[in-house]
Amino acid sequence: MPSLSAPVLQLDESQLHHINSKLSAMEPHQILTWASTTFAGLYQETAFGPSGNVISDILSSQGISVPVIFIDTLHHFDETLDLARRSQERYGFDLHTFKPEGCHTREDFIARHGDNLWKRDDLVYDYSVKVEPARRAYETLGARAVITGRRRSQKGDRATMPIVEIESTGLVKINPLAMWSFQQVWSYLRANEVPYNALLDQGYKSVGDYHSTRPVKEGEDERAGRWAGEEKTECGLHKDYFAMRAQFLARNKPQQEQNTAQLAVQAA
Repeated sequence: MPSLSAPVLQLDESQLHHINSKLSAMEPHQILTWASTTFAGLYQETAFGPSGNVISDILSSQGISVPVIFIDTLHHFDETLDLARRSQERYGFDLHTFKPEGCHTREDFIARHGDNLWKRDDLVYDYSVKVEPARRAYETLGARAVITGRRRSQKGDRATMPIVEIESTGLVKINPLAMWSFQQVWSYLRANEVPYNALLDQGYKSVGDYHSTRPVKEGEDERAGRWAGEEKTECGLHKDYFAMRAQFLARNKPQQEQNTAQLAVQAA
């Protein structure tokens, strides 16, 4: 199989298809071993969901050291932040936490963007708490490839996701659990005593920000508790970066002008 470490942006669709065809016959630990020997600037990107925790455990069991990127939106459940700490203690990975620009606390974010931004404009919210911090992380750390915990069984935009994909920015994303079901993930967690989010014991299956996540009801899809009642299936982190940035700038400019005008009035 060809190495992607240098000519990744020069791969055409047929070459990428060939690589995915080969990887689809491999187990997750084999995919992770391949990724670790193929890519320079490899990171695991996780919000410590069940799939991400499985990946951390597999990497550790294989003796593979991969640093971790965690995007702290400042709106995570306390249980998620506690799990991030426990996972880092268990596996000893280098943890790189990035937060919304210019903010260290939720209060900072509210002071900068106002309260309930996710209700007023969810695209601006998603860009501010996920997309921009992630892009800053990649650039700061020199990340060229990231391992994610996304799976096809999560449906939505993920239903036809390949194991390896290349974003419009050139960032490579590796999805070693693409073919796994939630039951496979849960069985692995329990069998290997992997740390997991305490909210899973309360009916949650996919855990995001506190304001847009609820427990899953009997018979519902795994991610039905995310953005319930909306058509939305992704937070923007796995959407086209350039399209998201363009939309953010278009929507955010009027608000910035309004804020500037208000400050001018206050200063007068």
